[in-house]
Amino acid sequence: MRRATTTLAVAAVLAFPGAAAASPPDAGRLVPGVSLGGVRLGWTLAQVEAAWGRAYGRCRSCREETLYFNRYAFRPEGAGVTLRRGRVVAVFTLWGPGSWSTTKKLQIGDSALRLAGTYGALPRTQCIGYSALELPDRRGQSVVYVVDEKVWGFALLRRGEPACR
Repeated sequence: MRRATTTLAVAAVLAFPGAAAASPPDAGRLVPGVSLGGVRLGWTLAQVEAAWGRAYGRCRSCREETLYFNRYAFRPEGAGVTLRRGRVVAVFTLWGPGSWSTTKKLQIGDSALRLAGTYGALPRTQCIGYSALELPDRRGQSVVYVVDEKVWGFALLRRGEPACR
């Protein structure tokens, strides 16, 4: 019995090599229209868990299934996903976690002036307490969040999803 259990555990690790090492992201990259922190729109929960692990909390007050992947319990820094009909429709950072960037090397903590210098003038949506600026891309809705004129976070949203989270 012990040998069979060990064999199954090894087989599971070999079948899903990323799952054993998966953990909530400390850092990630926004690839506009493609992915955030390696997670893509349309992914299933199983695919997200393979990338980021199973250490997440579920939002109790959200209308849709929303999961929070925080590095440390009860500290609101990390990333999240919203799923609809079992598929990712939004992936976003939470509370300005450090070491996240875009493919053009815009980082969380950079000034809004650097954002404008990197991407030019962007459409702005005023949310409660922050602004959402949309990067141009036809594949998905990529958003940079700004608080007090500093880059605070990123999101990749399915077209038509609200930028204010």
